[in-house]
Amino acid sequence: MKNTIQKLFDLGQSVWCDNLSRRMIDSGELQRLIDLGIVGITSNPTIFMKAITGGNDYDDRFLKLLDEDRSPLEIYEGLVIPDIVDAADFLRPVYDRTGGVDGYVSLEVNPKLAYKTEATVAEARRLFKEVNRPNVFIKVPATNQGIPAIEVLIGEGINVNVTLIFSITMYRNVMGAYLNGLQRLRRRGGDLSKVASVASFFVSRVDSLVDKRLEEKRANGAKVDHLLGKAAVANAKLAYARFLETFDPKGEFGELARACARVQRPLWASTSTKNPKYPDTIYVDNLVGPNTVNTLPPATIDAVLDHAKTAVTITNGLDAARSVLGTIGNLDIHMNDVTEQLTTEGVNLFAQSFDELLANLTEKEKQLRPVS
Repeated sequence: MKNTIQKLFDLGQSVWCDNLSRRMIDSGELQRLIDLGIVGITSNPTIFMKAITGGNDYDDRFLKLLDEDRSPLEIYEGLVIPDIVDAADFLRPVYDRTGGVDGYVSLEVNPKLAYKTEATVAEARRLFKEVNRPNVFIKVPATNQGIPAIEVLIGEGINVNVTLIFSITMYRNVMGAYLNGLQRLRRRGGDLSKVASVASFFVSRVDSLVDKRLEEKRANGAKVDHLLGKAAVANAKLAYARFLETFDPKGEFGELARACARVQRPLWASTSTKNPKYPDTIYVDNLVGPNTVNTLPPATIDAVLDHAKTAVTITNGLDAARSVLGTIGNLDIHMNDVTEQLTTEGVNLFAQSFDELLANLTEKEKQLRPVS
């Protein structure tokens, strides 16, 4: 009998795990997840910071890198890239079985480069070459400077996971960059079937910020209870509607599709429930649909296996979704302002985690090699 994750796959939704560590790989946990039906892995600087600094799993490799007189940044990559390579090899059978639709692991460019187009392109090229696996995504943030980088990288056949998408406006720009990149690749004679991309649309953080602003309105007498916990799903549903329009094979995408181009699947990220008052699978049950990915932290994977729903829901209630966002806007809470703040905070959070990790590596060096 199929479990919930496998049933979601049959409905067209791929479930990925939003976590990666050396312990997951060595303990057999990664293989266990794959056996359950997990078909991809995502990572980010915060995840790696917790993995590397939270125990001793990386100490032997860390000491070896110190012997090689590496810089803190080189040590970081020397710790992280082997995890990415090994995870890609574990997922390679999934990649082969699905014809390159799934089986990917994601590695993020240095978040300090989020507002530097050329540096992002150079870093992505280098990392993609160094990992040297066809089933690896390089994560590029959806900033104004990231959009042209996405186009260039797709045009060179480099797989891109566009991360930190919050607004539908930015999502349209992301899809446009992907399509422009495919056209570039086609003009240079590249194989469109060999490049893939996902657009990581962040969900729960939208509710966290919108709910905060709604509660401020409630303190001033506004009736907002019926809007709490509604913005994120509404935003994602409308984003999926844009996806269907953009990648309609009867529309402009049709020519690229006939050249074997893949759609850029929307990936629901930040799907753990932040508010304990909300169901722990709220950002799974309401976002099921064909050609989508949902990347889940381990606790949410367990919840999904236990009690998530398995029915296509992403296309339900579009009018209600528009009404929710319209009513929120009438309260002077504007989604463009919300999503702009969330993008800035997201970039800063990843950059902060990156800085903390490099600082912690310096401290770990002192612990492992105390000065006598």
